[in-house]
Amino acid sequence: MAFNVLTIDFLSEDAPKKLVKSLKNTGFAILKNHPIPLDLLNEVYSDWEIFFNSNKKYNYPFHKDKQDGYFPFQSENASGYDKKDLKEFYHIYPWGRYPLEINEQTKLFYDLMLSLGEELLDWINFSSPKNVSKHFSMPLPDMIEDSDQNLLRVINYPAIKDLNTHGAIRAQEHADINLITLLVAATQPGLQVKNTNGKWININSNPGELIINTGDMLQECSNHYFPSTIHRVMNPKETNKHNARLSMPVFIHPSDKVVLSKQYTAKSYLDERLKEIGLKK
Repeated sequence: MAFNVLTIDFLSEDAPKKLVKSLKNTGFAILKNHPIPLDLLNEVYSDWEIFFNSNKKYNYPFHKDKQDGYFPFQSENASGYDKKDLKEFYHIYPWGRYPLEINEQTKLFYDLMLSLGEELLDWINFSSPKNVSKHFSMPLPDMIEDSDQNLLRVINYPAIKDLNTHGAIRAQEHADINLITLLVAATQPGLQVKNTNGKWININSNPGELIINTGDMLQECSNHYFPSTIHRVMNPKETNKHNARLSMPVFIHPSDKVVLSKQYTAKSYLDERLKEIGLKK
């Protein structure tokens, strides 16, 4: 079967079935005509670009246990890699620190994305084959009820003026930890996914579109029906090296006590993975 990441019209009647098909075959899907306004996305991106270019970001150092706040450049490495990714980022949780310099539009964006994520989980729950959904310990939307781990990660990949990066890239190949990720189209290209033959495929989306992908937790609780596909962010080409890249994934997480499988709860799985990538001891 060809590795075909589907572009899905959110307003179409068969959107839920197409989403399940694309996630099953590739771990990824692109969503258009969704309810998140493009003007809002552009305003949020602009606000954070100013923030990352200022020294005010250093007023919010990340909390080692809570994992909220600002993570400086080269804080994180992908599991199995020693070289740190060429990025800085800020973690926003509903209970976490929110920069005084950032306006209320980011909060609105976060709330809209969480609502959309819940709806997409309902699509997946309803449209998955019965022999798959029977593995869910509860309906997928119920897994995120009262979750305090739903995360907006605002990422800045600084311009790479010197392409001698000593082998490091913007985001080394990895899989996401959570149930599903909702990713606004980034301000610059670079996202690639690894297909079933081990070949890297560029994921190109238009401004305002959302990229949806499966995380390890959905893979685990679906008995590996939905693959958590490996992806990465490559360094820019020579002609684009002076441009920074901003990205805003929202990671939809279950509550800590949710049972994913006989082996894991959501909390035990998350703790294990955070240790692997160097964000938790």
